[in-house]
Amino acid sequence: MMKTPYYQYDIGLLQRTLSEAKSEASLYGYHIHYAIKANANPTLLGIIAKAGFGADCVSGNEIHAALSNGFSPSGIVFAGVGKTDDEIELSIRNDIYCIHCESVQELEVIDRIAHHQKRRTRVALRINPNVNANTHKSITTGLKQNKFGLTLTEAKALLSSTSKYANVEIIGLHFHIGSQILDMDVFKHLALAVNSIQEELGTQSLPYLNVGGGLGINYQNPELHPIPDFKSYFSTFRTWLKHGNGQKVHFELGRSLVGQCGQLITCVLYTKGNEDKRFVVVDAGMNALIRPALYGAVHRIVNLKKRELPEKFVYDVVGPICETTDCLGEEVLLPETERGDLLAIQSCGAYAESMVSDYNLRDRPGNEFCNAETPETIHL
Repeated sequence: MMKTPYYQYDIGLLQRTLSEAKSEASLYGYHIHYAIKANANPTLLGIIAKAGFGADCVSGNEIHAALSNGFSPSGIVFAGVGKTDDEIELSIRNDIYCIHCESVQELEVIDRIAHHQKRRTRVALRINPNVNANTHKSITTGLKQNKFGLTLTEAKALLSSTSKYANVEIIGLHFHIGSQILDMDVFKHLALAVNSIQEELGTQSLPYLNVGGGLGINYQNPELHPIPDFKSYFSTFRTWLKHGNGQKVHFELGRSLVGQCGQLITCVLYTKGNEDKRFVVVDAGMNALIRPALYGAVHRIVNLKKRELPEKFVYDVVGPICETTDCLGEEVLLPETERGDLLAIQSCGAYAESMVSDYNLRDRPGNEFCNAETPETIHL
């Protein structure tokens, strides 16, 4: 048996999810860039690249990872509010498709670096649309109080002074309002805001329009809802988004593509309790999965050895880290759980392994790749 804790990925589910997303997007000629920040596992990246997706990167190392795992430079876009000069140089040198610019100063830096490289580089202006994603405040990115993007006034000024930036070609606009969004009305409001902004800026004739990602997954019942509702997602934009003739619409999906294909497998070390609480102490801590400690994320947890037994007891599932916040699940309903039982923390394909640390100098989780439809398992 593989040493716990480890991340287990269902490659079959990943491939089915990619296929469905691609199929629904292709109905409208939409383009998808996988948001590497969700999960940069090289095996997963290779599968996603082979499936024909582009890549959405937010660091120079993510660009390196994309290039190293089969993504074409022509499908790579680079976002982020704090790009370093080295990262911008890397983007221009590799002739990636587009840099998403988030400030006036950044455009000036891009222009200067492109001049030094004797190149002209493609840029999209990221605009903050002030649309509420109605999701957790820690993963909301499109409100005025958030650090991301240009104001409409700044974008208008830049578009009216493009002659100042001889080494930059502004090819369109970029938007992103947040993550784990399940209400399609939010995307409707985004589409309507984009329509209004494009009309005011007169950018409908530009070739590129990126409306971000943000589609969520079902954390409560992952086994009943393993694949997100891509049909409703893309049809919402088809219904409400008005883009120019010849303007290509791009998306940057992350969580929705990989979130349900991964789970964290951990072993019960001890059980204990007092008058108020029952605790299950496992060998995976917040170094292996920080989402619950970081912003109160809730993952379904199941006892793999006793999956068929009724869930009768309420436990806090806690890790070995010397922090009170090292709790992977509060008031989790499980069958009577004992030392040596294996627990699966589900829906861990996104923002889980990518956020692993070695805090307390603990070992990082390993990887296991399987296909739920076949007995084949690969340990890495």
